[in-house]
Amino acid sequence: MRIISGQFKGRRITAPKKLPVRPTTDMAKESLFNILNNHYYFDDISVLDLFAGTGNISYEFASRGTEHITSVDANYGCINFINDTSEDFDMPITTIKSDAFKYLEKAQQKFTVIFADPPYDFTVEEFSKIPELVFKNKLLNDEGLLIVEHSKHTDLSHLKHYSYSKSYGGNCFSFFKM
Repeated sequence: MRIISGQFKGRRITAPKKLPVRPTTDMAKESLFNILNNHYYFDDISVLDLFAGTGNISYEFASRGTEHITSVDANYGCINFINDTSEDFDMPITTIKSDAFKYLEKAQQKFTVIFADPPYDFTVEEFSKIPELVFKNKLLNDEGLLIVEHSKHTDLSHLKHYSYSKSYGGNCFSFFKM
C-alpha cells in the first residue's frame, strides 16, 4: 500500500502478511479522499478509524495534516503495526486495542469523520450496528460524516441516517450524516 497525498505522498508501507486485513485499494482510497477534500480542511478535523487493520486510512489522514486520529482494532498485531509505522513517520495516531462495537458503546469523544472498514462478510445486521451506535451515542460533530466501507454486493441504503453511496470496483463507501 502507498500513501496517496500529503506530506508522505508516495511512501510505500508493507504490512506483515500474517495480519488479518484487506487494505482499501489505492483507487478507492484516492476517490474517497477526493470527496472528503471537498468537505473538510484536514488539519481542522478529528478522525476515528474503526477496524483500522494496517492503519492505511489513518496514515492518509495524518499525511494530509490531521492531528487528531484514533485507530481502533481488536487485533494486537494490527495495533502494534500501526504504532510502529506512526512512530517511524512521526504521525499523530492514537491506537486503541478494542472490539469496535465495544469502543462505540463507551466512547465519549466526538469526531468529524468516523471511518469503518469491517470485514466484508459481515451480515447487514452487523453493519447496521455501526451507524446505530454512532448516532445513538452522538459520536459525530454537527458537520460530521460516518463512512462505512463494504462490498458492492451489500446494500445499506435502508439504514437510518444513510445519505449516499459511491462504488469503486468491488468496494463501496456508504455515507451517513445527521
